[in-house]
Amino acid sequence: MKLLQLDSSVLGDNSVTRQLTAAIVARWQAEESGLEVQVRDLERDPIPHLSGDILAGRDELGAARSAAVLEQFLAADIVVIGAPMYNFGPPSSLKAWIDRIAVAGRTFRYTESGPVGLAGGKRVVLALAAGGAHHGRATDFVEPYLRQVLGFLGITDITTVRADGVGLSPEHRAAAIEQALASIPPALAVAA
Repeated sequence: MKLLQLDSSVLGDNSVTRQLTAAIVARWQAEESGLEVQVRDLERDPIPHLSGDILAGRDELGAARSAAVLEQFLAADIVVIGAPMYNFGPPSSLKAWIDRIAVAGRTFRYTESGPVGLAGGKRVVLALAAGGAHHGRATDFVEPYLRQVLGFLGITDITTVRADGVGLSPEHRAAAIEQALASIPPALAVAA
């Protein structure tokens, strides 16, 4: 079984989402023998934002890199996405990654009846964090956006591990992280 761990926080060791993705992956590696993990760090190894030249194939290096990102995603059975909230939405580096995996004819197609996702069968865990209290509110554009994009690609098995209000106080941060860590599902619940 292949797992892709995707980190997008710019906060390094101070990142709550990086702490959550690491904890999820560590728990599953301990529970699931043979779990093959690949890590893609969008802060340390950023993907350039999509350009006309990349999309048209005129930037051969950019097009090759885009193809590699797509293949890595397609090969994964499980994807753990660390997505902090920046200014009510996901980091732009995560959007650049999404622009590489949302590819007509590969992960979705249009039909007369509407779009059809082609990347179904994957399991996704969203490791989310926000400085304020946004969960379930109109100010949260991270989880609804990610669920929409993933659903468009045909992925319906989505679990959320969330730490909300981490910027309110040290006490809120500790409690939110503890609650998020306690909500990590066992590997069998995801891999079944």
